[in-house]
Amino acid sequence: MALVNDNYLKLAAGYFFPEISRRVTAFAEANPSLAGRIIRCGVGDVTEPLPRVAIEAMHAGVDDLARRETFRGYGPATGYPSVREAIARADFGSRGIAIGADEVFLSDGSKPDASAFGEVLASGMPGDGGNRIAVCDPVYPVYVDNNVMAGNTGPALDGGGYAGLTYLPGTPENGFVPEPPAEPVDVAFLCFPNTPTGAVATRAQLGRWVEWALRHDALLCFDAAYEAYVRDPAIPRSVYEIPGAERCAMEFRSFSKNGGFTGVRAGYTVVPKALEGRARDGRRVSLHQLWMRRWATCSNGVSWPVQRAMEALCGPEGQAQMRALVDFYMGNAAILREACAARGLRVWGGAHAPYVWVACPAGLGSWETFDLLLSKAQLVVTPGAGFGRMGEGFFRISAFNSRENVVEAGKRLAALG
Repeated sequence: MALVNDNYLKLAAGYFFPEISRRVTAFAEANPSLAGRIIRCGVGDVTEPLPRVAIEAMHAGVDDLARRETFRGYGPATGYPSVREAIARADFGSRGIAIGADEVFLSDGSKPDASAFGEVLASGMPGDGGNRIAVCDPVYPVYVDNNVMAGNTGPALDGGGYAGLTYLPGTPENGFVPEPPAEPVDVAFLCFPNTPTGAVATRAQLGRWVEWALRHDALLCFDAAYEAYVRDPAIPRSVYEIPGAERCAMEFRSFSKNGGFTGVRAGYTVVPKALEGRARDGRRVSLHQLWMRRWATCSNGVSWPVQRAMEALCGPEGQAQMRALVDFYMGNAAILREACAARGLRVWGGAHAPYVWVACPAGLGSWETFDLLLSKAQLVVTPGAGFGRMGEGFFRISAFNSRENVVEAGKRLAALG
């Protein structure tokens, strides 16, 4: 009989978004007359059509595959050079950031990249030769669960979390932007603009993280999936806006939330050539080369029609259409934020991110608030407890929805006692 990876058995519970779906389904089945009223503001899935240039480019890519003279088979595992060059130019060169096209690795999204990058890092608990890993709390669950499955943690703790991880509390007092840890850590996962809280790190705050990583020879895994939602030019949209970050940070990027590619699947990871790790024998080795080797072995790359769409979104027209899409969702966020504030609830986020982070009404926990909003207003939100211990007492509302649904959601929030 095949042996299983026992680390999976340590996972405290199923990924919590399926639990949300289960509760919503149960409510709809028990209340069929209300099922049609349910508005889903929980999972951060986009709703609006893709930008026109992306659709046209994908059609052209399919047409390429219909002709022998333009047919494409296996492409470079890391992406076609022209697409990588377009990304490097549009997302970094346009802001004066020196990221080379060959430091960009195309993929099917930042979520799988966050999982896969652990494959080039040592696994195991710190005492057994593994890395000391830090995550913010509240946190995107993928960062934690991936490390559990890789064997980088101990067992689940009572009340949430796992032994062996360093948790960095995000609270209203620090604006949900933790400072670097006092104790030594090898790898830290950061996400700004943040999911779930919508918080952003200022240039000074992110600068302290980079300075800390360089001083301690640590690696920053920086998730910038929501960078397009930053409204203030003074707030960094990439960790590489901070001098020296190319020597201590890699960055996850996605077309899901700026180009609407949640179903199409497309993203990329930036791994600078200057970024290094350490072998067990003490040698310094190139993480760029290891990541390249991993892709050559494990991937045949992103499909040709999708790569054509990615390249189109990097052009002037594509950039303008993506900005319009982001502006639409940020308009939704403003409606939801104002509706919550009008009810006297404490609110964060929604200003530079498509998520509104809300303190639960006094006396209610996050799952109790979830059940209340579902039963009384037929609104589906995300309970903060699913994002870690520090998420308890809060809930997240997603701005990814139609304007009609968001306006109605705001009215229902206002009507609640």
